Amino acid sequence: MSDRPPVALTIAGSDSSGGAGIQADLKTFTVLGVYGMTAITAITVQNTVGVDDALVLDPDLVAAQIDAVIEDIGCDAAKTGMLGSAAVVEAVADRLAHHEVPNVVVDPVMVAKSGDRLLDEDARTAMLERLLPVARIVTPNLSEAEALLGRQISLTRAEGAARDLCAMGAGAVVVKGGHANSELSTDVLYDSVTGEAASFSSPRIDTPNTHGTGCTFSAAIAAFLAQGMEMYPAVARAKGFVTEAIRRALPLGSGHGPTDHIGAGEVFE
Repeated sequence: MSDRPPVALTIAGSDSSGGAGIQADLKTFTVLGVYGMTAITAITVQNTVGVDDALVLDPDLVAAQIDAVIEDIGCDAAKTGMLGSAAVVEAVADRLAHHEVPNVVVDPVMVAKSGDRLLDEDARTAMLERLLPVARIVTPNLSEAEALLGRQISLTRAEGAARDLCAMGAGAVVVKGGHANSELSTDVLYDSVTGEAASFSSPRIDTPNTHGTGCTFSAAIAAFLAQGMEMYPAVARAKGFVTEAIRRALPLGSGHGPTDHIGAGEVFE
């Protein structure tokens, strides 16, 4: 169909506060002009303060959701977020490979903004061995890159970390520096397909309301890849989108409030 819109799938957990996870991904897809679909991996009980409980869904049910939407609607890009267990990681990797999804964005969600752990330790190996090889790009922050590689990483060593993760199978890696102690928020991209590295910097915005920024960033990359963008402009544009969403962050709740996807989307119309 010539009027078919770009289609993206988010495979992630549900955030009851609406600021991260499936909810943040769908908001991002929508405001960026991409039709969003979901495969829910977990149901969390959370708000801006923290995660009180979580139920990781059966991997067969997660796989069935992926099959149902891709076989019927198709998929131009998919992103993963909270997966919760090694079995779910393996099921997701298997179905993405089976359907030959062209633009897989892996956000290796391991720890929530509040410090709550969201990924079983056993799932780390499954992510490295099964999920990274199907990823077009992986989007860890510094602590997630450290957890994946098993060593400490500074922002000055981010490119080396990105190269090492690419050597494990990922097509590209962007190491996010938002948690670094600096005046600028700098992300470092290495693309193994082109062999090129790049960095993207923006002024650090002084706000506690950054709930869901990682989800939003990776969802934006998926949306732009679904629209046919190449890697560098997709990451650069996603960086601009999440920066604007943080700039317009919403003062909701008593912890880390959410970013403003709708307000940011007005800039990117």
